[in-house]
Parts: sequence; C-alpha cells; structure tokens
Amino acid sequence: MRKHLIVLAALVLAGCSSSPAKDTGGGRTPAPAPPGGAAPPGTPRVLVTGLKIPWAISFLPDGDAIVTERGSARLLRVTPAGRTTVIGTVPGVAAAGEGGLLGVAVSPGYARDHQIFLYYTSATDNRVVRAGYDGRLGTPQPIVTGIPKGEIHNGGRLAFGPDRMLYITTGETGRGEKAQDRNSLAGKILRVTPDGAPAPGNPFGTRVWTYGHRNVQGLAWDPKGRLYATEFGQDRFDEINLVQKGRDYGWPAVEGFGNHKGFTNPLLTWKTSEASPSGLAYAGGSLWAAALRGERLWQIPLTASGAVGRPIARFEGTYGRLRAAVRAPDGSLWLTTSNRDGRGSPVKTDDRIIVVPLR
Repeated sequence: MRKHLIVLAALVLAGCSSSPAKDTGGGRTPAPAPPGGAAPPGTPRVLVTGLKIPWAISFLPDGDAIVTERGSARLLRVTPAGRTTVIGTVPGVAAAGEGGLLGVAVSPGYARDHQIFLYYTSATDNRVVRAGYDGRLGTPQPIVTGIPKGEIHNGGRLAFGPDRMLYITTGETGRGEKAQDRNSLAGKILRVTPDGAPAPGNPFGTRVWTYGHRNVQGLAWDPKGRLYATEFGQDRFDEINLVQKGRDYGWPAVEGFGNHKGFTNPLLTWKTSEASPSGLAYAGGSLWAAALRGERLWQIPLTASGAVGRPIARFEGTYGRLRAAVRAPDGSLWLTTSNRDGRGSPVKTDDRIIVVPLR
C-alpha cells in the first residue's frame, strides 16, 4: 500500500470564495487494523468470462446468482460452477453514459413471493421495478419512478437491509444542488417498502433516508446492523460512510472531511486515483470495496465498535476495474470487472466474474 493512500490532513476550512463555497475537505488516517481482523483473502479464480459490463449481483436461495449487464440490459443467472443462462432482456432500459440496467436485489421472502427488484435507466428517469422470477422472468412493474437520470452519477445500487426494507442509492446526475434538496430523489439513499412506499420510521416521511450524497454505488451491513456506503468524490477524496438515519453527508459543500455544522464526516477517504469505489460487501470482519479507477479490491478491517482500520489493497492492477463486490452464500466474495465500460483496458476474457475465497 502506498504511503500516500490516506491523506494525512486535519479538518480544512473552506476558502474565501462566495457562497455556496465547496469545502475541499481533507483526509484522515484510520487506526491500524485490529488484531486478527485483516486476514488476507485466498487465491481468486475466474468463474465467468466474456460478459458485457456486469454491474450487480444478488443471490437466490439455492446459491445461484442473478447478474445484470448495464449496456445490454440482459439479466443472467450464474451457478456457483459458472454455468451462465440468459434469463431475458429487461424491457424499457435506455442505456447511455453511466446509465442502463444497474442494481438487482432478490426479495428476502423469495421462497414465498419469487420477486426480484431491478434499478434501471429509462427514456425519462431512473426507476426501480419488481418482477416475478421462477425460472421465467415476469413483466417488470414500477415501484419507484422519477429518480433523475443523467449521463453520469446515476447511483443504482439496491439492497435489502436487516429490517427487510429496500435501500436504493441514487446519484445527483452531475447537479450537486439536487443532493441537498430533500424534495428530490437524486443524491440520496432511499428506504422503501417492497411496494415502493416510504418505509415506516423514515426521518422526513418520504422515501429519503439520508441526503447530501454525490454518487453512492455500494451498501453493506455488518453483523450489528450498521450500514456502510461507498461514495465517489469529485477531484480529491472518495469516501466510506457510516449511514445513519436522516444525516446530511455534505455534498456539494464538502468533499471528504469538512468542518461544517450539520454535515456528517466520512469514516475514511482515499485519493480518487486510488479508488473510485463502487460495490461494497461485509465479510470476515472487514468491508470489501471494489475500486474502478483504482483497479483493486480494498479490504477495510472493522473493530467490534464499527470503527475502521487502515485499508489494505488487494489484487492491485490484476483484474482492472472492479465494479461489484458481493458476499456469496458460501462466504466467498464475488467480484465483477468493468473493463468494457469505455474507461478500462479490456483483455480478451473481459468482462469477468471472479470468486475470492475468504479465510
């Protein structure tokens, strides 16, 4: 790990520019890894090759995975042995820029309801739909519509929490002011029921759970139910945040650590060249963040109290851009590459799904 990974900086005051000035923020060095909490992963193996920008993974009860492809709008079923079947092409997807078929989440009650949930960019918005799947894909039904879309920063991650509510990450589409507008669905983490309604206990009586986000693409819970998220910075600092009800995470006023009353600081930051963190998983006492521009898997050890230890770079430069990171039912990590997204340098076998055993 290069010594300049975590920028050693105190809280930095905003410059003397006119309001609303963006605080350039700063980094902060996490504590060393807790004893035994930073065990290295095992030897990875490539499970699937030749995919087209695989974006998200969610597992069925039998251990098979549902995988989305951003540009093709194909929905795939992948077995733990690597056998891949095209379930279908999701109708209504209008892939452009960073938009397309993005997140997927299998219902926590799948054995009973056979529902899967998808996040995609349509001709008019970003939206969340649900569809029946029992060997065949049913007609998707919209449950959340009107999420602003853009060429960039479409968010897109879906995940069910321990509370069985659906969490949705959205980007601010390059328009930072939307992140602070609690009436906009952009630049937020949303929390909804499986029907798409605002979840009971939401802080503002709407779908909004937290706000002030630039572009969140990773969510993960630890065993104590704490929610963590990855967030793309702009010029200087990418983030890992502890997500707490009703909090404002500062964008666009702050990038990284700031000193503004009412804003919540990240747990840690990286230089954007080292990370651009997308998917996030919890397993084996650590968070695991897939890095796009950084082309590595970041292991972030956690203490029992939820504090982060010093991050450790794994597989740097080995697989190129990494997009998804998901814990499989057998305890391994599944990763996807994103080398055919127009920003990578694909090899013949890209894009790939990679399985990483954990010790």
